[in-house]
Amino acid sequence: MQLSVVGSGYVGTTIAACFADLGHNVVNIDIDQEIVDTINDGEAPIHEDGLAEMIAKHAGPESTGRLRATTDYEEVLNTELTFLCLPTPANDDGSIDLSIMKAGAEQLGETLVEKNERHNVVVKSTVVPGTTEDTIAPLVAETGGKRLGDDLGVGMNPEFLREGSAVADFLDPDKVVLGADDDRTREQMGNVFAPLVERADDPPVVETATREAEMMKYANNAFLASKVSLANDLGNICKEHGVDMYEVADAMGLDERIARSFLNSGLGWGGSCFPKDTAAIIAAAESKRYDAPMLNAATEVNDRQPQRFLDLLDKHVDAEGKRIAVLGLAFKPGTDDIRNTRAVPVIDGLIHRGADVIAHDPVAVENMRDRYPDIEYASSVSEALEDANACLVVTDWDQYKVLDEEFDRMETPIVLDGRHCINRREGITYEGLTW
Repeated sequence: MQLSVVGSGYVGTTIAACFADLGHNVVNIDIDQEIVDTINDGEAPIHEDGLAEMIAKHAGPESTGRLRATTDYEEVLNTELTFLCLPTPANDDGSIDLSIMKAGAEQLGETLVEKNERHNVVVKSTVVPGTTEDTIAPLVAETGGKRLGDDLGVGMNPEFLREGSAVADFLDPDKVVLGADDDRTREQMGNVFAPLVERADDPPVVETATREAEMMKYANNAFLASKVSLANDLGNICKEHGVDMYEVADAMGLDERIARSFLNSGLGWGGSCFPKDTAAIIAAAESKRYDAPMLNAATEVNDRQPQRFLDLLDKHVDAEGKRIAVLGLAFKPGTDDIRNTRAVPVIDGLIHRGADVIAHDPVAVENMRDRYPDIEYASSVSEALEDANACLVVTDWDQYKVLDEEFDRMETPIVLDGRHCINRREGITYEGLTW
């Protein structure tokens, strides 16, 4: 099929490349010429495992040619279906900011004025229930002079991609959700995903209405965020009683009703999805005069974990004037994304304490440098730990798990582990955020 994807962020770029790999011809539309040029050169504009290889395979001079990028919205006229993958950031009150989505929908509608054949638009961005039906669909229809259901179909296909493993998640999904309020739109969405369903050995396909599809993404993330916060709450209790929370979590995970994933206690969740989506669904609930006590509690637990981490540091060293190494800046391993990373409150706390901060991350240093231009950045772990008075592990990159020789470079080998990932325990003063 001929597909267009509006937006080339983490989701848009990934699905554009993956759809090309499934055999579709895909044009990725973005307003950023630099990103467009990068994709057309066969390179990935973001760090995501497997994405660079996939873009090189389908875009650029020596490729299948099934993927290309442009800034020209007119390209949608040559496609049958458009995915909207535009940012929906949070407002100050936690509600989603639809300004970018609205602008994209309006531009899309204005372009579709020139198309006589029916066109389907599928919202991929995370939006609260009712947004696709009440806001996006009417905006595209009105600006495009189209009749919903006749000239224009609008659907919702939520993404369940984890940064760091987005390509693998797309190609081997737990489920495929096709949300639409008319059969023609849902049928074409099914045709788009048919090659994936066949390749991925028949994952469950959920056919539903748009509002239910919108809510499924929020329900997923709200549950997982709450599960992490519960694990952290239990971990905090275990810490006070000298109990190994990870051993407890292993036993909990044997119960099929619970499962082991997302029970690792530590610094908490960050990234672009959990914080934004949890805040958005809380704000949506409050707009209907419901205060969502469990989700508010999950957020509260998550917000205080970095302070507990810094309290551990205070037990071991007066940070003022001391050289403190921070290992890990990305919100999770496998990505260069620093949105809502736990490294930010940790670094803020160190700066407030007067520490001399030296930070390291395999891929996220340049992104963090824009936020903290005045702290020191190390090009290697060895450099970060040279003469350091303490080491704070914030992101559980594999290369941080075994650092025997590097720890020996520290002036005072104090290692505080926020992710329970360090293997070495002997010969250093080690303490984890959880036991």
